[in-house]
Amino acid sequence: MTSINPVKYSDRSPILDVLRGIAILGIFINNIYGFTGYGNFTEKSKQLFSTYPLDKVISFLQIMLVEGKFYSLFSLLFGIGFSIIIIRNEQKGINAFKVFYRRIAILFLIGVVHIYFLWEGDILLLYAMLGFVLPFFKKFSDKGLLIWAVVLIVSPLAIDVIKVLLQVNPGDFLQPFAEAIDKRTGVPIDDGWRTYLFKEGSGWQEWRNYQSSSFIYRYQSLLNNNRFPKVLGMFLIGFYVGRKMMYANLSNYATLFKKLMLWGFVIGLPASFAMAWFEGDGKNVYQSVWGLLDTFFYAIGVVPLSLAYVSAVCLFWVKTKGINKLSVFAPVGRMALTNYLLQTIFGILIFYGIGFGVGQ
Repeated sequence: MTSINPVKYSDRSPILDVLRGIAILGIFINNIYGFTGYGNFTEKSKQLFSTYPLDKVISFLQIMLVEGKFYSLFSLLFGIGFSIIIIRNEQKGINAFKVFYRRIAILFLIGVVHIYFLWEGDILLLYAMLGFVLPFFKKFSDKGLLIWAVVLIVSPLAIDVIKVLLQVNPGDFLQPFAEAIDKRTGVPIDDGWRTYLFKEGSGWQEWRNYQSSSFIYRYQSLLNNNRFPKVLGMFLIGFYVGRKMMYANLSNYATLFKKLMLWGFVIGLPASFAMAWFEGDGKNVYQSVWGLLDTFFYAIGVVPLSLAYVSAVCLFWVKTKGINKLSVFAPVGRMALTNYLLQTIFGILIFYGIGFGVGQ
């Protein structure tokens, strides 16, 4: 029987490790808003800080240049990883789906532990759940994969129009379950939850109380923000990229990367600027039809800018023949799961009351 072993170091793709490392850094920059508690504050609360003017600028740039872009990159890489598992194991005569589903099952368990026992901002569980769907796209043509990817990525526009017309939120059915837990544990249901983990004296018990329901609120938010089709769409783009083995033949796709970088920045930068602007106007799709602008600019800003980032890195890699300072990200990318989990551990220990309590 053919044995199943981890990918050898010599068989790894350096550019994929670099991109994973960059994605981990971008995700950390985005998640720091959650770890510190700053992302939970109302605008009125933020204005009480002496650093508010600078904070506002940094927050705007974070939304414009970071928010959504790096989880999109990570999703793209997940899709590429799926294609690598399929291709390599089929070449060895191994049941590729069995290997993939085994890894997805392990990722699912890690995600459950991470989101319930450590931090509600987890993405591993979402990736695992959507990963179970990926094999159904294996027999799709290249064109079919791209069409479905585009449809899924822009589908939030249609979904949010329907939500406005019907005045419904698909994730709101979860809220009563979370509030029932909060009533039992004493977590405030009003705005008090925003500072519950960071108030003076909050420690282990408050952290456990908060985690008991926060994963439910997390999935309420993911459903309401249409994260499921967005991530699956990026999975499919990654599957297409992996099927074409672009990562192994970067120079052959230099022209494509140049076009993606050009149009990604031309479309993505102004759209992401508008996304940050309208996200800060306090309007959502349920309060005003203008709230649909949030959805529109997110849809046309996040993925193009994310692809522009990827293309710029790949072109620089080709130009320098892989000998450049970007290699510093490769070790992080080779242990992407470990480093992602370490972000949570250090974030909790530094900012929460169970550790150094810097956020208090």
